[in-house]
Amino acid sequence: MVLRSAVIRAAVLLSTIPTLLAAAPAQAAGGVNDAACRPSADHPNPVVFLHGLGANKDEDLNVLQADVAGQGYCTYSLTYGAGAYGPFVGGVGDIARSAAQIKAFVGDVLAQTGAAKVDLVGHSEGGFQTLYVTKTQGISDRIDKVVAIAPPTHGTTFAGLYQLGMTLGADELAGQVLTTFGCIACTQLVTDGSAVRTLTSGPIAQPGVTYTIIQSRYDELVTPTETSFVREPGVTNTYVQDVCPHDPVGHIGEAYDTNVWNLVKNALDPAGAAPFACSVGSPG
Repeated sequence: MVLRSAVIRAAVLLSTIPTLLAAAPAQAAGGVNDAACRPSADHPNPVVFLHGLGANKDEDLNVLQADVAGQGYCTYSLTYGAGAYGPFVGGVGDIARSAAQIKAFVGDVLAQTGAAKVDLVGHSEGGFQTLYVTKTQGISDRIDKVVAIAPPTHGTTFAGLYQLGMTLGADELAGQVLTTFGCIACTQLVTDGSAVRTLTSGPIAQPGVTYTIIQSRYDELVTPTETSFVREPGVTNTYVQDVCPHDPVGHIGEAYDTNVWNLVKNALDPAGAAPFACSVGSPG
């Protein structure tokens, strides 16, 4: 019962929809899910934002999306992978089915904007999907930049609890609990989960795509933290603390951390990348 309760608490923690920590900045040129937005010469790629597990298009990355739109980008987001918890709790469904939804959405954005390629920005499971979609959905030639924030690239131990289950010989029980509670994706994102095996079988990085992976040394849910990184050519792996050493930001806080935002914006526009003043993010 202790292990069962611990696994349930880990799943609930990972899927907690974050509280809005800051008001969205005033929007200048660009747009947020605006069908009339057309990319500019300065920012020719629409940016598609992919939320984390348990969130939706209006939570998790919505404030960052508004900030990027304020820089003149056409930005778009969708709720993917909704399931047992209703239409506003995304990312819990089968990873491959979610990837197909994202692929179709990218196609719609390209058709709507007339752009040749999109950039993908994702947090947590959304970060995993930026890598997974680019590798598995046959659209890598339509993707220019991938920016993944705290992705469980090589699987996560769910704050060490899944690893504990494996040590006790109860990993199958842990998986059954997560599936029973409607989180199919949870079982696929753990260490050696099926989606993780698909992503990490052979090279992850695709030719012609530029990758940036951003992680916090204090991420408490994607554990161990270095499993986020992709050690392949064409990939830049960055700990937040490499740039802002005193930022204690944790997993959920990474979506709202202004240091992360600045790293994302510099990755989207490397020619215009600029130094920034560090802040202190939420450790939770």
